[in-house]
Parts: sequence; structure tokens; C-alpha cells
Amino acid sequence: MNTVQIRTAQGILEGEQRENLMIFRGVPYAKPPVNELRWHAPQPAEAWDGVRSALSFGPAAPQPDMAANPFYGKEFYTDPRYPLPEQSEDCLYLNIWAPPVSEEKKYPVAVWIHGGAFDHGFGHEMEFDGEAYAREGVILVTINYRVGILGFLALPELAEQDEHHSTGNYGILDQIQALKWVQENIGAFGGDPDQVTVFGQSAGAISTQTLLSSPLCKGLFHRAIMQSGAGYHNNLTSARTMDHAGHVSLLAMNLLGAETLDDMYRMPAEKFVEILPELYSHIGGLAFRPTIDGYVLDEDLNEVIRHDRQMPVPVMIGTTADDITVDPKRDAQDGPLYLGCINFAFVHPSQTYVYYFTHRLPGDDAGAFHSSELWYTFGTLNRCWRPMTPHDSLLSRRIIGYWTSFMKTGIPDYYWPACNHEQKIPYIKTLE
Repeated sequence: MNTVQIRTAQGILEGEQRENLMIFRGVPYAKPPVNELRWHAPQPAEAWDGVRSALSFGPAAPQPDMAANPFYGKEFYTDPRYPLPEQSEDCLYLNIWAPPVSEEKKYPVAVWIHGGAFDHGFGHEMEFDGEAYAREGVILVTINYRVGILGFLALPELAEQDEHHSTGNYGILDQIQALKWVQENIGAFGGDPDQVTVFGQSAGAISTQTLLSSPLCKGLFHRAIMQSGAGYHNNLTSARTMDHAGHVSLLAMNLLGAETLDDMYRMPAEKFVEILPELYSHIGGLAFRPTIDGYVLDEDLNEVIRHDRQMPVPVMIGTTADDITVDPKRDAQDGPLYLGCINFAFVHPSQTYVYYFTHRLPGDDAGAFHSSELWYTFGTLNRCWRPMTPHDSLLSRRIIGYWTSFMKTGIPDYYWPACNHEQKIPYIKTLE
């Protein structure tokens, strides 16, 4: 393996050098959130001496075994060529795919936030890869962040120990810390810190909308793409009130047999994963999601939009034809997720481009299911078990072209008009 070295603010990293591509895996963007740093805001990564290897991906946050899922296990988590990573609380790592550093230009940067219902997922799942982006002159960064109880526990005692009196948003604060790391370091990899796009799918899309809504994120990114999760009044993007977050947290403590915060600090992380099925049986819906804490979020995501307080950056937003919340007995375009995208486009203060992924994937009758577009978004069709066709490859190239054009210019395609805010006329780009 050929290697390449890059000096960051924390020290020298050694990554993989391929023809026209650099890959840096398992780069720490914060201190490990372990021991006394469990349920604290992430701290900046520490410096190191010498050369640090960035040839292997870092651990995933503690989470359920998705290989056991009857549908998504086969789709994304059981291919022996891409084994699941080890799990650890020491999980705050990112990965970078970049073209060779150029003295003549800086490359736009895209930061990917994985989905997973805020209780699972990691930045190097088999469907994620940055080679196609690097070929198009875009640096791709994927991140891990804390999920589940470790990422979203909300207790008054935790607010008291925090200098901003914040609790319940540790996973979101991880994402913000990763964006700060990018601002500080991506120039060393040839990236332009003034051209950063944040994009994500499902919980990653809700995360992206949260970042658009947070006063902590001004200047950290300049465009956003939100896939199957974001929107305005779509039944998914309501943030938790502190009361609700506290209720879920106390219920989790009861299931764990923990009476005090000290008990929770002493608890091994595996226990937090083991109780999730029982916790969900009591809660229903998403147990974990962003929380209105008065620091990361001042108000609900829908209220941020209603009061025109989200960051006025260009946005792409969309959904799939057989997405979650779709009633199979009704037209998907009557569903809250689809309509939420259009509602968002009508009120967002900057140009907004709406897509609708309708392509039915080959191999079964699952159709354009939730997450189905990810194979196409990242150009990883060759990793999928499905009998992909030349049409699938063409569609993937088109989508990557739209995404990377938006990351470079804020416009996915000159023949793809933004929604008309004043006349409330939506233009929906169908991807089929």
C-alpha cells in the first residue's frame, strides 16, 4: 500500500495513497468521550507526537446489531466483505476521501451524517464511500457520533454540570465538533473551508436540519442536502421538549436499575443497548432525537422555520416513493414526508431544490424503500447484492452529478429550477 502524510493542527496523519485519491480513516476529531467525559460536550482532539496511522476505520458507537434486522441486515450489514466494526465509547472519528492536494485550487467539502434512528449507524457503512466524490473534485468526510443513551440522555444533573446548562444533545454536539475540526483542518487536505456542504439521510437529515436551526453552527457550513427525514411539519422533525427527553431518560434509568447519575456513569455501555427493545415498547416512535435545551436548540425545528430563523443557505431536500410514513394504500405524494419537503421549500429563505426518488430497485418488491437511494448517492452499486442494470449505473452517475454540482455551486443542474417561494410553485425533480 502506498501512503501519504498530511500535517493537521493535531499532528501528522498517514493515510492511503491511490491513483488520484487519498483516504484517511479513523481520524480523531475529539477526545474520547469516556469515563468522566461520558455525557459531556465533546472536547477538541489532543495533539500527538510523530506520525499517527490513519489506515483503519475507527470503532462505531455502542449500538444494536443491525445484522439481525430481517430487511436492512441483508441490505447493508451482512456482507462478509464489509464486516461490522468493533463498538466502543471511544468512537469520535471521521474519514476523508480527497483528490491529491493541488497548489492551484481548493476543493469543496461534503460532510456526511449517517442515519440510523439516532440509535445506530456509523460513517463507513458498506454503502458509503467517497471515491466517486473525489473523482468529481469534492472532498468527502464521513463521521461517527454518539447514539442512543450515550448520545441523547437528558437529566437535570447533567445540565447542572455543563457550563451552558445543556443536556440531551451530545450526539449533535459531536457533529458540531466534527464541523469545527473540518474548518480547522480541511485546508491541509486541499479543501476549501468556505465551501462546506452538510448532508445526511433519515436521522442524518434530521441532524442536518437541526444544524441549520442551531445558533452554534453559523459559519460552519454553507449548503445542505437532506434526504428522507427533514422538512416542515412532516411528523418526524419535532425536537424533544426537555420534559419529554427527561421522561425517556428516567424510564431508561429505571429499566437499567440505576437510581443516580453516578450509577449511570458506572454502568457499562453494553447495558444501554440491551434495554432498547423494552424502552421502545414503552415509548413508541423515536426514543432519541434532538432536544430543545436552550443552547444547541432554542425551539422546535418547525418553530425555527415558522419564525424564519434557520440558516439561509441553499438546500436540496427530498424523499423516496416508498419511504417511511407512506401509506401503501395511498399515493406517496399525499404522505407527510413528501409534503414536508415541499412545505420546507416554500418557506426556506434561500433557494431550495426538491427531488423525488421513485426508482424501484431490482431484486425484490421493496420498491424505492427508505434508504434505497444511498447506493446511488455514493456510487456503490457494485457492493449491493441486487442485480443492478446499466440503467441503475446511469441513474447513480446522474445523482452524483447533481449532488456534486450542488456542493460546488449551490445549483444541482441548470435545468433544475429552485422552488418558487413567492408563487408557491414547486418544481420536483423525479429521479427514476
